[in-house]
Amino acid sequence: MRFTTARLCGGDALMAVSGEILNLNMDKAAEIFHKKGYNIKQRDDMMLVIDWNNMETTIYPQGKVMFFPLKDKTLCIKYATEIIESIV
Repeated sequence: MRFTTARLCGGDALMAVSGEILNLNMDKAAEIFHKKGYNIKQRDDMMLVIDWNNMETTIYPQGKVMFFPLKDKTLCIKYATEIIESIV
């Protein structure tokens, strides 16, 4: 999977943006992460916010994943790939 990154929140967060436009099912994603024991902080049709690897991680249906705090672009892409691949 191919991603680009964007720095957010004054540099304390990174967002990975999928090169493909996806249509992730947020209900399915919530179920997957709940079964894996992750704390789900917020869930609706537009986003899923979980505690993942000591970061607040927001997953969007279009295939975007935001990590806070995170500054390493390489890790951002690695983590986003792991998350998206676990959902699709």
